[in-house]
Amino acid sequence: MTFGFAPSDAASLPESSTPAEMSADSAHRLARMLEPSEWSAAGIPLLRNPREIVSGLHFRHQPTPATAVVAVLDPDERLRASASFSRRATATDGWIFRNALLAQLRRVIPHDLRRRTPVRTAVLLYCREGDARWTQEDGAWMWGLRDACTLHGLRCGAYITLTRDGWQVLGEGRGGRRPSTGSLPEAFTGVDPPAPRTGGAASDVLRRAAAR
Repeated sequence: MTFGFAPSDAASLPESSTPAEMSADSAHRLARMLEPSEWSAAGIPLLRNPREIVSGLHFRHQPTPATAVVAVLDPDERLRASASFSRRATATDGWIFRNALLAQLRRVIPHDLRRRTPVRTAVLLYCREGDARWTQEDGAWMWGLRDACTLHGLRCGAYITLTRDGWQVLGEGRGGRRPSTGSLPEAFTGVDPPAPRTGGAASDVLRRAAAR
């Protein structure tokens, strides 16, 4: 299932918004994103075998550009749940992304808020156009993933981009040429987790956010 945003950043603001109000809104959005250096300094746990995780998610969800795949791993890095959803957006806001990710996590796996220390880890694979270099959109997804994990009682894990150049774990410098946006899914031989989910409540979250 796909869902949309407002046609432009300005369209989400009232018609009577002043330049100062629009500038303040842009500043808030910029504050809701993370630079690669900030991400690296946050102590995000390293994946033992990122290519296996990426290949498994690519095989199950076969993402196309503008598709996000959020996955939850157990302490042994086995996949426990995953969901994919598409966005057609010009707005880039970590708060909106956070709400979309949180809605998907609530659909596919119970929260761990009662635990003193998170046990499960959420990772995000985002398939997009362009090359592997960091973008502000990546920064907003990073902010959204970190906040969604906090609200769902999970450890915040890796943020991975999938582009024409291949895949890359941002903030770590690890990556590979396959899979990429143009490659066919490779057969995956691991143990099958619960069936992947697509679309769902996140579409309602984003429609409401876009209408504001």
